[in-house]
Amino acid sequence: MKVLTLYNKSDNIGAFASILCMIHCLATPLFFIVQNDAIKHNEILPFWWKWIDILFISISFFAVYHSANKTSNNWVKNTLWISWTVLFLTIMNEKTALIHLPEIITYIVASLLILIHLYNRKYCQCNKTKPSTNEG
Repeated sequence: MKVLTLYNKSDNIGAFASILCMIHCLATPLFFIVQNDAIKHNEILPFWWKWIDILFISISFFAVYHSANKTSNNWVKNTLWISWTVLFLTIMNEKTALIHLPEIITYIVASLLILIHLYNRKYCQCNKTKPSTNEG
């Protein structure tokens, strides 16, 4: 009997967190429109909306950590970490507004992270206790 753990599902969680992050990023312009209307009525955006990307990048960190530890492919491990780092830096840059970067960079990096998680899940899994078998 298999026990489903976070360790075994980290690629699914990572891809899902990245997809949610992209949805959040795509919905943000709509909230700016809502915010413009809210300012007219002396309201502000909810605190959680402004900081939800930190939650997504935190979940994504643990998913990348577990996926990178169990992958059988070194370039996948490196690409997971590089794409996560770039995504983290772009999100922190948005929070601090250090450099003006096109929003498309965030979408491209998040998409890469999703694709690498899905690729890793499909092609790069190994059972560290029995590396020579293909049992599910």
